[in-house]
Amino acid sequence: MVFSDKTEGVEEQIIDLFAATFTASEGADEGALIGNLVSNLLSSTPHEDIYVFTAHDRGEIIAGAIFSRLIYKDDPRSVFILSPMAVVTDRHGQGIGQGLLKHALAVLRDNGVSVAITYGDPAFYGKVGFLPLDEGTAAAPLPLSFPMGWIGQSLSEEPLHALKGKCTCVAALNDPAIW
Repeated sequence: MVFSDKTEGVEEQIIDLFAATFTASEGADEGALIGNLVSNLLSSTPHEDIYVFTAHDRGEIIAGAIFSRLIYKDDPRSVFILSPMAVVTDRHGQGIGQGLLKHALAVLRDNGVSVAITYGDPAFYGKVGFLPLDEGTAAAPLPLSFPMGWIGQSLSEEPLHALKGKCTCVAALNDPAIW
């Protein structure tokens, strides 16, 4: 398995990965929603506000993880949210997602990102260091439909202290249907 952060020329493959994976697990409507989200993230997010990581096996993209910037108005720390993430359905349970996330979190850390947050399954993401967050520690940019899924971790030597100020996300994530 090879990890990459290159998207040029493979944007449609990345979009298809997310749409197909979410269609298989959550249905056609969710697949379309996430496919559109990924398309919007790739096409409209400034380069400095997004990281895209993929895992490849035999030349095929088998997993993807997209991190985009969160801004806390009164906090100087660099914060990125993982949303969304996907592993092709027939490769679940093989450690691919965890491997991709460990790689991605190391790259983020090396690039000065202080905090990583995601909104997903605490049991899965807990395996790579994500812990439950509350609104006092890290406000979400929009109301959460599943508050138990709001999780994060410090990527620095310091423990995660409360993030200060109102939170905003990139335009593509600024959609209540996603939250």
